[in-house]
Amino acid sequence: MNEAQTRLELIDPKLREAGWGVVEDSRIQVEYPISQGRLIGNGRRAKPLSADYVLIYKNRRLAVIEAKKRDLHYSDGVAQAKEYADRLQIRYAYSTNGLQIYGIDIQEVKEGDVKTFPTPEELWQMTYPKEDTVLDRLFAIPFETSSGKWQLRYYQTNAVNKTLEAVSNEKQRILLTLATGTGKTAIAFQIVWKLFHSRWNLQKDFKRTPRILFLADRNILADQAFNSFGAFEEDALVRIDPQEIRKKQRVPKNGSIFFTIFQTFMTGLNGTPNFGEYPKDYFDFIIIDECHRGGANDESEWRAILEYFSPAFQLGLTATPKRDVNGDTYNYFGKPVYEYSLKEGINDGYLTPFKVKDISTTGDTYIYTNEDEIIEGEIEEGKEYTKEEQNKIIEIMDIEKYRVNLFMDMINQSQKTLVFCETQAHALAIRNLINQSVKVKHLDYCHRVGADDGARGEKFLRDFQDNEKRYPTILTTSRKLSTGVDAPEIKNIVLLRTVKSMVEFKQIIGRGTRLFDGKDYFTIFDFYDAYKHFHDEAWDGEPIEPEIPTPKPPKEPCEICGELPCVCSPSEVEDESCEECGNTPCVCEKPLNKMIKIKLSDGNFRSLDSMVKTMFYSPEGKPISAGEFVKKLFDEMPNFFESEDELRRIWSIPDTRKRLLEELSEAGYSLEQLEDLKSIVHGEDSDLYDVLAYIAYHKTLVPRLDRATKAKIKITHYDNAKQDFLDFVLKQYVDHGVKELDDKRLATLLVTKYHAIDDAKQVLGEIPEIRDTFIGFQKYLYDDSIYMMI
Repeated sequence: MNEAQTRLELIDPKLREAGWGVVEDSRIQVEYPISQGRLIGNGRRAKPLSADYVLIYKNRRLAVIEAKKRDLHYSDGVAQAKEYADRLQIRYAYSTNGLQIYGIDIQEVKEGDVKTFPTPEELWQMTYPKEDTVLDRLFAIPFETSSGKWQLRYYQTNAVNKTLEAVSNEKQRILLTLATGTGKTAIAFQIVWKLFHSRWNLQKDFKRTPRILFLADRNILADQAFNSFGAFEEDALVRIDPQEIRKKQRVPKNGSIFFTIFQTFMTGLNGTPNFGEYPKDYFDFIIIDECHRGGANDESEWRAILEYFSPAFQLGLTATPKRDVNGDTYNYFGKPVYEYSLKEGINDGYLTPFKVKDISTTGDTYIYTNEDEIIEGEIEEGKEYTKEEQNKIIEIMDIEKYRVNLFMDMINQSQKTLVFCETQAHALAIRNLINQSVKVKHLDYCHRVGADDGARGEKFLRDFQDNEKRYPTILTTSRKLSTGVDAPEIKNIVLLRTVKSMVEFKQIIGRGTRLFDGKDYFTIFDFYDAYKHFHDEAWDGEPIEPEIPTPKPPKEPCEICGELPCVCSPSEVEDESCEECGNTPCVCEKPLNKMIKIKLSDGNFRSLDSMVKTMFYSPEGKPISAGEFVKKLFDEMPNFFESEDELRRIWSIPDTRKRLLEELSEAGYSLEQLEDLKSIVHGEDSDLYDVLAYIAYHKTLVPRLDRATKAKIKITHYDNAKQDFLDFVLKQYVDHGVKELDDKRLATLLVTKYHAIDDAKQVLGEIPEIRDTFIGFQKYLYDDSIYMMI
């Protein structure tokens, strides 16, 4: 009896006997999706994970069951059941072969045989022994799925559940930490959906719908959230508009779910902040998007909003684990109630993996010589200007031009790309250089988006985010686009500036992680050694516990007026006078810091050179160098083939070759990574077979042209028509690589050469015969005798 029969004939009846799927509000979800499989290249994924059964009662997941076929031991599924229960944050897990049942209590760390599955009510009481009216009401509201837009992933459900549990436990400051691109807006929506429809509010009387505020720091984030809440009734949603406030001379109060940005709330009529027009207890629940961006800092003006509405429950959303730079956020909200990391997202297949091109140039350091021209400023002769100083105190546009030409030659120029620059002026210069170097000319190919670009920049950004629009294809920026850019199509991120903050680095990397059809990975072109952040223990590691804040000394009354706070007029306060001019305020004429501008001599510009190192993101969550990748591959090759002869046999047949590549990909060696290895071992013109043979057995790398030339000698027994077709196939192989020999390419090759399949059949015979020829001749490419002849 196989597993499917075991489930149908043995396990399903036992579940029905226990009331599952029969008792009201209970249901069984089979093949419950957990991961969708890591992207491994060519549109393929590693094997997805799913739980055989998840038992759901009163809209809550209560148990996971791992099924094994009848003839296996009933506890064989224990390890899987525990893993799935941990991921799904479910207390009870079971393993069964339909004849016996093994049960695990994850929370109490107890396990052993059980006679039957518990009934829905029994399992409910086992999980929730104490009554919780608030939590029951919140969970009684089903997730909103009717629109088809919000089909929650397992970790999103976990985040919603943990937030609702925190609300029921009267935790007023709540924090969720989830990697960029994992759907924090979907989580926020479902939380609001349950709060709204359960009529939860601060009074806990469930007699009115709550008033909820969504706070962001940029209009594009507030607009994205507002547009995403379309499943609510239209009159429930309010986008707070400063122009409307000025026009009506009042803040809007005719709604339930309000969206605004901090800046709108901090400004207002008659010099008073708009948020002060609302009573302090007006909002029941506040969501702060990107809450790490200064809102929780003691000295931040944004903090005033949070403190003013202190009666409200406050939920912070962030993509950055606790680090020194965002410690205020964690001091304010406390430890996250749920976390989901970038590494987890990539390995689960919900985020796109990446590779890193670490690029160094001879222009990374600069010492002035008399051959170069000083355009502006005063150069310090003999000083070595580092790349960290470039575009800060010294501008050498010829070096920037070299870097731009370098990465423009490396990328597919039709792919969406973000370029991060040092300043807005630098971003403007890089924009110009990109538009000058691009092969396909278009007026909107590349634009800058920065603080100085205003509404025009926002339009460029909206067009860039629109997957239906090709232009702009590249955006340059300084710091504006490190957050809030939901553009799944991004394939390249270029770093032309130093990124010191781990928080900002993770935000920048997050711009490329969103999934998009045909996007197996994205590439980071790193000119400023930002890749070193990957080797920091803080990279995607465990959160650092927040430091206990040092209490600030109490402020003392003003020495002049004696009041706290001071009520003196400005003229009564004595500021310290300048030591140089003696005036208050200082009126000294101080020289402005002018950028040094240098033009390289023609010879120095032509002598610029570069070195590119490729790094890969490993399944363990760390980028590894090409050398580490090769060593890891060498060590694991015996798992895939035992000898050179076996590799040759596998590689000579399209089906077995494809299966080998799939096995390598699932083990972390994607086709794209293997192709990149060619340049590292200087085998750009060789077959992937030769690259593997070179690494595994130190064989000589054979160019594809030599392979094709020698193979032609071996196929003279085919008739003239077939030889002519195979010569065409070999040319495609030489030009484009082994992918041209895939079985799925046959139809395309026939149409390319003969214009139509029917025309090909008239020349070559029926399709089975053509296919046999196409597959059969490939063994001659990898024949032993070829090595003897080369």
